[in-house]
Amino acid sequence: MLYNNKSTHQHADHHCHDSCQNITHNHAHNSLHARNINKNHQSNLGRENHDHIQTQTNDLDPPPDEPDQQSPTVKLTWKIQGMDCAHCAQKIENGIKTLPDINQIKMTFSTGKLMVFVPNKNKEIIKLIEDKVVELGYTPIFESSPNHHHEHSHSLDKKALLPLVTLGILIVISYIILLINHDIGKYAFIVTAIIGIIPIAKEAITLTRSGTPFAIETLMSISAIGALFIGAAEEATMVIFLFMIGEMLEGIASNKAKKGISSLVELMPEETVIVVDGNRKTVASHSLKPDDIIEISSGGRLPADVILISEQASIDESALTGESIPVNYLYGDKILAGSLVVDNTIQLKVVSETGQNAVDRILQLIEDAEERKAPIERFIDRFSRYYTPAIALLSLLVMVIPPLLIQTDWYTWIYRGLTLLLIGCPCALVISTPAVITSALSSAAKYGVLIKGGAALEHIGSIKMIAFDKTGTLTEGKPQVTDVINRDITTEHLLTVVAAVESGSHHPLAKAILDYAKQNKIVFTEANNRKAIAGVGIQGDINQETFYVVAPNRLDTLSTQLPQEDAQLIQQLETEGKTVVVVVSHQKLLGIIALQDVLRQDAVSALNQLHQLGLKTLMLTGDNERAAKAIAQQLNIDYRAELLPADKLNEIEKISTTTAIAMVGDGINDSPAMKAATVGIAMGSGTDVALETADAALTKNSLLSLPKLIRLTRFANRNIKQNITIALGIKLIFLITSLFGITGLWLAVLADSGTTAIVTANALRLLKLKK
Repeated sequence: MLYNNKSTHQHADHHCHDSCQNITHNHAHNSLHARNINKNHQSNLGRENHDHIQTQTNDLDPPPDEPDQQSPTVKLTWKIQGMDCAHCAQKIENGIKTLPDINQIKMTFSTGKLMVFVPNKNKEIIKLIEDKVVELGYTPIFESSPNHHHEHSHSLDKKALLPLVTLGILIVISYIILLINHDIGKYAFIVTAIIGIIPIAKEAITLTRSGTPFAIETLMSISAIGALFIGAAEEATMVIFLFMIGEMLEGIASNKAKKGISSLVELMPEETVIVVDGNRKTVASHSLKPDDIIEISSGGRLPADVILISEQASIDESALTGESIPVNYLYGDKILAGSLVVDNTIQLKVVSETGQNAVDRILQLIEDAEERKAPIERFIDRFSRYYTPAIALLSLLVMVIPPLLIQTDWYTWIYRGLTLLLIGCPCALVISTPAVITSALSSAAKYGVLIKGGAALEHIGSIKMIAFDKTGTLTEGKPQVTDVINRDITTEHLLTVVAAVESGSHHPLAKAILDYAKQNKIVFTEANNRKAIAGVGIQGDINQETFYVVAPNRLDTLSTQLPQEDAQLIQQLETEGKTVVVVVSHQKLLGIIALQDVLRQDAVSALNQLHQLGLKTLMLTGDNERAAKAIAQQLNIDYRAELLPADKLNEIEKISTTTAIAMVGDGINDSPAMKAATVGIAMGSGTDVALETADAALTKNSLLSLPKLIRLTRFANRNIKQNITIALGIKLIFLITSLFGITGLWLAVLADSGTTAIVTANALRLLKLKK
């Protein structure tokens, strides 16, 4: 609760600070962080002082992808086409590492973006990097500007189909020849296998030279060439053909996984109409600067974060927030990039820098997410580095040891060894986690939740308790009038008197009363001789009559006694956690007004859903015991009251030693506790500073996103475990069956590519998770 026992005393002398508070209020109104500043502005009502916290926010960890700031660097960016899985991204990174003058590389599979940091930008270094990418078998598209979002990729490249179709036709021809003449047919299959293996072997050589010796292409080449040497030409051909089909299926599946991300990119229009001195001209969206005036017609999307300068606009934000009903905005309101204009042509003022709008920030978070890997993902990366060489060594031992030790035939064991080699590719295992994380991040972004990477995703899915800041998180964060009780005058007259006396004040209680009066269409003019009475309240004259608005426990200074019935009523209201003021004239009580920081509309429903999910909940607040208890009872939540910021921090640290706990707050003020928790979750809009400090952010600013987030992350964690079980399980089965000669080469390659397709398809279920 926002107000404690002191609040009724403090209301008495707040008006002496009006001029100072007016400045604070204006600053808050214009600031990006108005909500947080307003909370500090209300600190004289019992909210703890957060001043020292501001210094702690600078202590955040630096972004993982930033190069060393000591040496000057230039960032070059490409869009890479043709990547099928996260393993492809690793191949590109390894390849570019071998080039000279490279400071740092960042390859993001989910967005297909390659970023290379070099000492200076010149045509030679760009050509060198592009040649290396082409040599590795991918197509680089250089992005000349940071906002160049045009998407060229297709889910199925016709050029990629050509080798597959050609090989398929050659296999059919070879099989027909084999039926007519067995000997010639065998040679036909050898020729077909050689034609099929040449591009794969060339890629294997390139990858080996670029630092990726144990790629699937290398293992495939060795197996197919080995099969040719032992006279299994038909099987070698089928292995190559099935491998190509598997690669194609992987490409289709991974492109579907990336569609959720690319749909965000497509929200940004390529061109925008800009208005300069009344003249309209079309410009590239990435050239827009802050303070540019733009005009968007009905059905157009916003290319930047903007402020509305038309009177009003109906805006569809469903692509960013998942909210299907259009939102009505008025003059001066801020609207996020990617939103759709529903009705009229409107004019807006650009407020975001190039590459810094809401959509860019979401994409940046998703790109950064691959840096912040989940613990299980880091383990798999380490495991796969040793797994493939170990299988390759086992394959060699299987080929050599049995024939030497027990004098069995070489053909059988070489064949089994080659089959084992195909099982050595860790593609399915490596993609099992990133595919889920990419799908989960994309799915979450669709309904207004941003998750900062795999580690946050895994931790959120494992939490057992959620702690909430109260003011601005569980409650609206500002007082509202809840009760108006009149004595001897009408309610309308009472509100007219109070509004006239409080008029012009910027104190939160005064503003709440004035807002209430305006909502009830009360007509009033500012009282004469308004002045604060130190330690008592405020007074003002209306029609030569003096009225006082004071705290109930200061009535004795006005020589006014409350009737017993009213004293009991005030006590009851205060027990409910409300702040009470009384209106007095001529030592006579005219009315009682109660105010309270009311619950968010979605708070009760959200907490009920969290309890149904088996989570414990806790409220941490600096308010007094009475006020905290009143809110806690409404929400059926445990609470700790009268906590200083350091106490909140200690409370979270104490709980987190035994229980995985999330801390939900509304931004900077709660950042120490949020950082101490297993996971910090921020309330706030897509451009709020909360995105920088928290592990996840509820961008719709709705608590109902929280149970959705828990369900999604739990589903994702289950999905990761399923994928790892599938990937390792199938590998283990085929390891055993290949060793005993039960399954051959073609089944091994089908198992490898099939498993990769299965785990990717399983991950795609996250995209279809119901909101």
